Amino acid sequence: MLLLAPLALATPHLHAQAPSKGTWVLQDARVVPVSGPALEHGTVIVRDGLIEAVGANLPAPKDGWVIDCKGLTIYPGLIDGLSNWGLTNTPATAAPAAAGGRGGGGGRGGIVVTAPTPAPVAQQPQTQSRGPEDRPSTASWIKAADQLFPNDRSIEANRNGGFTSAVTFPTGSIFSGQGSVINLAGERAGDMVLADAVGQHISLRTAGFRSYPGSLMGTIAYIRQLYLDADRYKLGKSIYEKHPQGLQRPAYDRALEGVLASPRILLPATRNVEVERMITFAKELKVNAILYGGHEAWRSIDVLKQAGTPVLVSLRYPEKVADSDPTLDEAERILELRDKAPTAAGALAKGGIKFAFYSDGVATPREIKAAVKKAIDAGLDPAAALRALTLSPAEIFGVSDRIGSIEKGKIANLVIADGDLFATSTKVKYVFVDGGRYEPPVEDAPARPNFGGRGGGRGGPVQ
Repeated sequence: MLLLAPLALATPHLHAQAPSKGTWVLQDARVVPVSGPALEHGTVIVRDGLIEAVGANLPAPKDGWVIDCKGLTIYPGLIDGLSNWGLTNTPATAAPAAAGGRGGGGGRGGIVVTAPTPAPVAQQPQTQSRGPEDRPSTASWIKAADQLFPNDRSIEANRNGGFTSAVTFPTGSIFSGQGSVINLAGERAGDMVLADAVGQHISLRTAGFRSYPGSLMGTIAYIRQLYLDADRYKLGKSIYEKHPQGLQRPAYDRALEGVLASPRILLPATRNVEVERMITFAKELKVNAILYGGHEAWRSIDVLKQAGTPVLVSLRYPEKVADSDPTLDEAERILELRDKAPTAAGALAKGGIKFAFYSDGVATPREIKAAVKKAIDAGLDPAAALRALTLSPAEIFGVSDRIGSIEKGKIANLVIADGDLFATSTKVKYVFVDGGRYEPPVEDAPARPNFGGRGGGRGGPVQ
């Protein structure tokens, strides 16, 4: 048994000697399992990618690499509840993308309306659509698991910030495809996948009035029609499978196969009126639904509670368009939405409604945690905030038996930090994904601002 202090593990020599996987003994840490009370002096034993034991005063196995975690806290690995991480072929060694952040068109009434950057979706070229039979803007058969790029730079960048898993979805169409739960590590795409199909991502995009569906009403009608077609398709297949003799076989339809294979659908609902409409729409379609957006969910607590519909809350809060005319008066509803969006998570927690956070294109783990901190400052309990990035997304997508909390038998996805995970000064020391240890690079200390003097420097980044 080898005893290694945290600082010693960071040295190049010992880092090269230590195995990426194997048996690890994380001793004398504050352990926050999320599924139960915290252990102030706990030990977590990791063996072959799984959590072998959690508790106090556990004997260290003789073949284990011991990390002295005194003064550190162990959390479950963070989970992004809706992202496109892993779906862009951008190597970690490539130059960082230009900072765009919250810009981008689509602003309505002074609110920036954005969505995750569309992932590459392998669709065949389509002519101008004339009706639902043409299956416009539909790629329901595509799985994110089949589109993964292990070298996507977002994987390493977000893993360094404490994220170990993501529910990743292709986007860009009305029926964009099926999301997959992935771990943020693996040499091959197949090593990353925890669950290959956990839901169908649906948007209310329109193709413009030159092609069907050319309006919001047309898009909703198209979604409705596709589900009616899927029901008829399923019935036809069932009848043919039981009595194929003398019957014409139904034609294979991959779009309808994708719809039928999806255990749940994700529907957009930022405003309270959208929440109510999408809940009613899901009941009409007779499907299990998850709502995403959620910035005005605080107005719809009773409706959500009665429906039992979980909500994915976007961490990209609405902002005033950067180049908008400062002399123009903004509508009161817009100002209210912008002001109260960070309170939505706290209202959902108090209402006992299952919810989780998602990054929604927020650029870095630091910004994601800052957005969570904003929700905490607006009334969300810190424990509920942690749950919304760990166990709750795992429960919503049906993988809580594998990830989301620190429990015996679960996958060893862990974050070890030197304090409160959402505090600005906290540093992530180690990240374990599938039992493999990763050390995030040490962040450079921010430069001190130059107040006067020479050169007029802008100082360091805002913390």
